[in-house]
Amino acid sequence: MSKQRNILVTGGAGFIGSNFVHTLLESNEDLKVTVVDKLTYAGNLKNLERWLNDKRFQFIKLDITDKEKVLDLANQIEINEIAHFAAESHVDRSILGPEEFVKTNVLGTFYMLELGKKLFEMNSLRVFLHVSTDEVFGTLGKDGAFTELTPYAPNSPYSASKAGSDHLVRSYFHTYQLPVITTNCSNNYGPFHFPEKLIPLMILNCLQGKSLPVYGTGENIRDWLYVKDHCLAINLVMKKGKFGETYNIGTRNEKTNLEIVNLICDLMDKKHPEGKPHRNLIKFVKDRPGHDFRYAIDPKKIETEIGWKPIYKFEVAIEETIDWYLNNKVWWEEIISGQYNQYYELQYKEAN
Repeated sequence: MSKQRNILVTGGAGFIGSNFVHTLLESNEDLKVTVVDKLTYAGNLKNLERWLNDKRFQFIKLDITDKEKVLDLANQIEINEIAHFAAESHVDRSILGPEEFVKTNVLGTFYMLELGKKLFEMNSLRVFLHVSTDEVFGTLGKDGAFTELTPYAPNSPYSASKAGSDHLVRSYFHTYQLPVITTNCSNNYGPFHFPEKLIPLMILNCLQGKSLPVYGTGENIRDWLYVKDHCLAINLVMKKGKFGETYNIGTRNEKTNLEIVNLICDLMDKKHPEGKPHRNLIKFVKDRPGHDFRYAIDPKKIETEIGWKPIYKFEVAIEETIDWYLNNKVWWEEIISGQYNQYYELQYKEAN
């Protein structure tokens, strides 16, 4: 087996997946990256535009629920590492239409594992990294944090579908000795984040003078992880992680949703002064069903066993994120004026 890393990245045109591709191709490593992506509403080839003519990069449009095409990848390209990001990921959408989440997240992961099994039998697969979420653990009270031993208790169709995929991945290690590793991360933010999620939605609504919809009282707490730190962690786990293990990725950076929105408003007052005070745009809306109160991750295992620590401070990274949206107006204008716009208006009509 060659020393070159031939990495298949599923969902590589999405938010975290595309940032992971950037992390890989910006490194000095000897590697080739093949991205497969269905290019749903949240997948965008423009996220990968800078690499389209790079010899180390290849893109294949593919739906991971197409079993025949997934398994045929073993015959088409050399693969010795799989980074599996592809998933339906927005909780609100899973409440409105759970079927797509079960198909992609459970069935799609099953087919990817079958591809991994085929590659493993060909003596080709070195590692299968499955990217999951802390939402599989359910909700926390005011104290404590999720560890790798926390029992699963998903509360939304999205988190339940991810929990199902996590269990499938685990089973392929114990049944077939597949070299799998699972990571469960906290809430990501950063460049290329689709504007239905909290942070980009608030930034873009500030820019457009629209209401800033905050669920309930805004007291729900999330542990925020900069996507660039997350991608560095995943790459390290792929190299140093122990097969069959799970690693929680977080930064002990807990904030209430309202804290996040207020901070964005204050930063936007400086960067977009014609709209200030942006806090006047905040509007509290009806809480979503089954809204988990708090997520928090204990990252001790990845810190001690893998040696990963976050590089970016939240105050710097959130400002860098806002600047990215300010400097990439064409990217987000195309998105919110296209097919996403209908959902955008429907979902947040009560706030506008």
